[in-house]
Amino acid sequence: MRGQDFTQQTLHHEQADMRVVLTYLESLADELEDTGNLMAPHPRLRMSMHLLQGHLDGKPVTPTSLIDASRVPYATANRRLKDMLDAGLIEQRPRTKSGRSFSLHPSEKLISQWMQLSDRIRRLSKQHFGDAGDPATASDYYFGGSYTAGQTIPPLSVRSELLKISGGLRVLVHGDPTFMVMENLKRQFEQNLGAPISQRAFSIDRLREEALRNAERPTSRYDIIAVDLPWIGEFAESGVLLPLDEVMDIARLDPADFHPAGWQAAHWGGRAYGVPAQTTPELLFYRRDLFAEAGLLPPTRTDELLDAARVFHTPRKGRYGIAWNAARGTALGTTVLMTMADFGQPVLNLPRVAGGFGTDHLAGGDYRATIDTEAGLRAAEFMMELLEYSPPDILSMSWYERVRPYAAGTVAMAYGYTLLAPYFELDETSPAFGQTGYLPHPAGPGATPVAPVGGYVMGIPANLSPERREAAVEALTLFTSPEAQKLYVQNGSRTNPRYCVAADPQVRRSSPIFEAVDGMAWRDELQFWPRPPVPENAGLVQICGEEFHDMLRRTITPREALARAQARADALIRSHT
Repeated sequence: MRGQDFTQQTLHHEQADMRVVLTYLESLADELEDTGNLMAPHPRLRMSMHLLQGHLDGKPVTPTSLIDASRVPYATANRRLKDMLDAGLIEQRPRTKSGRSFSLHPSEKLISQWMQLSDRIRRLSKQHFGDAGDPATASDYYFGGSYTAGQTIPPLSVRSELLKISGGLRVLVHGDPTFMVMENLKRQFEQNLGAPISQRAFSIDRLREEALRNAERPTSRYDIIAVDLPWIGEFAESGVLLPLDEVMDIARLDPADFHPAGWQAAHWGGRAYGVPAQTTPELLFYRRDLFAEAGLLPPTRTDELLDAARVFHTPRKGRYGIAWNAARGTALGTTVLMTMADFGQPVLNLPRVAGGFGTDHLAGGDYRATIDTEAGLRAAEFMMELLEYSPPDILSMSWYERVRPYAAGTVAMAYGYTLLAPYFELDETSPAFGQTGYLPHPAGPGATPVAPVGGYVMGIPANLSPERREAAVEALTLFTSPEAQKLYVQNGSRTNPRYCVAADPQVRRSSPIFEAVDGMAWRDELQFWPRPPVPENAGLVQICGEEFHDMLRRTITPREALARAQARADALIRSHT
């Protein structure tokens, strides 16, 4: 299943989705109106449904089209339209500079009313026509489930005014499933903002190069850029990004709603340089059915992981124990830093704090590399052992290549970011479909399990023209809002930076991954210190990705790899001081 295919699939299991209820009510109204003249057309109902459907589809609704949808005479429909405007159910937005032509949009009040109606209709339908005898369904509502579950997040509402930005909004992103979902939803965002959106997507290394190249231009080509979390220090120090407190009130983002690791990772020197757009920890994916058949418990320690990989590794049958990032360069370098963290060893001499290691001091520059250590050696030896139970092409596997064989059923376990889960969660032909468990990285001796946080923030280029900054802030706030984040999930994304989105009952029903990650956040297992966002991060990752690749190819020993990586890292950090 190709990555772009995820974003074309809606989550058909979302029975409470407003679109489903709208379609149902429209069909029911058709039957009632057409069968024996049981009911005359109800103009406000018809007009509300048309307005909401256009909003969800990103299609403009005009007064003429809304009156046509009412199925009543023009004069009657026009009166109902005026009634709805007076009641605050419809927002008017100018379509032209003259203000003589308007588009119509559902107000927050109307959206809220329909969200409540959608929930009641779903519940009544189950009660009277199906699932009424299901104890789980009944207890969810009647015995406290509806009070303890999170609040359902409504769809995006429409701005009352057009976004004023010459030539439209320009966005630079990473070419991953979540940002591709944004691209597929572009029409909805354009309707919300009232401005066209142009989005460019690159692979991770090319994205960094383009962001740095853009910073050298007299004026930024982009209004918003996506930034990998470990680049924050480099981009802040080199003036690639604007500190957000210079252009907006940070409080309007509701910082307390973001997972702490993702929000803290967006900061450098105590200032926020971006807003989390996707928080995607790297987890261990494992086949629950295979573990059950083998009588094995899910692995929480590295020795248990190796034992399980050994059991499942049967190359003659075309199955391997585990897949992971081992391709030379950025892919393997990232794995090295995370694996060292699994053994309690940061790549820098970070101070111990509650829950892990501290990074607040890094902007002061007082740090050094800590690669050639005893914990580093245990991490290197662990990777050499993993090699024994990996597919034969493991040394060329990177981000997507490691998850594809897991989705195909040829490996029993895989390390992978949550953003890659759609490869098997949305593919009913995958052997891993509905059979995947999610765990933080198993820990080495004396260490605690960690789910290293990855993902992207969205920031504003420092060289963006001042006259475009206000519009960029509005768009940035929209793209990272709870309503937008939920929309990404409903269209296939498996990343989420906010607590309220993870608590939304529709989101939780869509995938077990959100509840699992939410639990890790509460247990303080989501951590970003494994990849500290210092300016030298990209260089440290590249160094480890080269030296440890030679180790995995057995041209040098683990101790030699550690010593060489340490020497190069020391030289790199010295050159930046």
